[in-house]
Amino acid sequence: MRTQVAIIGAGPSGLLLGQLLHKAGIAAIVLERQTGDYVLTRIRAGILEQVCIDLMDEAGVGTRMHKEGLVHGGFDMLFKGERHRIDMNKLTGGKNVMVYGQTELTKDLMDARAAAGLTTVYEAANVQVHDFDSKNPRVTYEKDGKTHEIQCDFIAGCDGFHGVCRASAPRSAIREYEKVDPFGWLGLLSDTPPVHEELIYANSSRGFALCSMRSETRSRYYLQVPLTDKVEEWSDEAFWQELRLRLDPEAREQLVTGPSIEKSIAPLRSFVTEPLRFGRMFLAGDAGHIVPPTGAKGLNLAATDVKYLFNGLVEYYQDKSEAGIDRYSELALKRIWRAERFSWWFTSLMHRFPNEGEIAQKFQEAELDYLIHSEAGSRSIAENYVGLPLDFGH
Repeated sequence: MRTQVAIIGAGPSGLLLGQLLHKAGIAAIVLERQTGDYVLTRIRAGILEQVCIDLMDEAGVGTRMHKEGLVHGGFDMLFKGERHRIDMNKLTGGKNVMVYGQTELTKDLMDARAAAGLTTVYEAANVQVHDFDSKNPRVTYEKDGKTHEIQCDFIAGCDGFHGVCRASAPRSAIREYEKVDPFGWLGLLSDTPPVHEELIYANSSRGFALCSMRSETRSRYYLQVPLTDKVEEWSDEAFWQELRLRLDPEAREQLVTGPSIEKSIAPLRSFVTEPLRFGRMFLAGDAGHIVPPTGAKGLNLAATDVKYLFNGLVEYYQDKSEAGIDRYSELALKRIWRAERFSWWFTSLMHRFPNEGEIAQKFQEAELDYLIHSEAGSRSIAENYVGLPLDFGH
């Protein structure tokens, strides 16, 4: 087989890149080691920045998102038993975010790809990338007991943290930065109305909590838990009881509980790979970076990676210029590090850290008090949360 771009990974970043390339008349084949159904079972983020919303529209797949997504102009920060609203819309000159589950976004992209008759190979086993340091890269994979080869101009590594693309980069040419937090998030999904019309980020003496949602009838809640905890040890009843203890009296009163649809514990880490380009192979999304979920940046960073890479590929094919692909890593990393910093800072501000003692809680509460009473402090949170402009600092 021959194509222009071989995309490894059929998550949001791979599918979004594939759809944008299709719209621009650039051929791409997507390979995914899992089934399509498995990809849709991954419970992930649900907050979209305007950049991500605009990209979905550019890709021609934004109709259902605009119909079903929930536009949020702010969120609450809870500390010392009281909630304070960050008015993002007012503080950023009219910007908002949208609540729309990653599963739904992925489904929209899958449906569009299938409707256009574009090639996606699911259950592609033993995917390997070859000769990406030459002008003739190749990808091999196994399917139905046979080995297949794709010849291409470029390889887009959208295959996640454990994917083959970053693992195939020469160790001498790659640098990895990592910080692992000493706790995880226990998440519960339930078909219950959200406790509040916007998100609540809670700093409590018992640990962090987040009240989020996927729709007006489906809620997503998180609790900070030790990394040693096992999800099986947490009954639904125990989860709801602990969540109540971390909320303010009003939210406690309004909380509607119910059986969980899904429960899981996710570790928190900050991780960045430098560079994001190796010859004619590019890393995008979780293949190149991981952020703690506190700042809702993971999916949005993946989308902006895709935007920079797509622009570079269009410039290559339409203008016969390599300037865009040459700048891809630099542009993406500048934005990635800013989002990593915000996610690290927000995580540090809202969580209880073992062995830091009660004084750390007092420091956090003092900083939170400053931030919500300072317009400059509140604006800094709002600007970072809604997402810095694509050309910020360029």
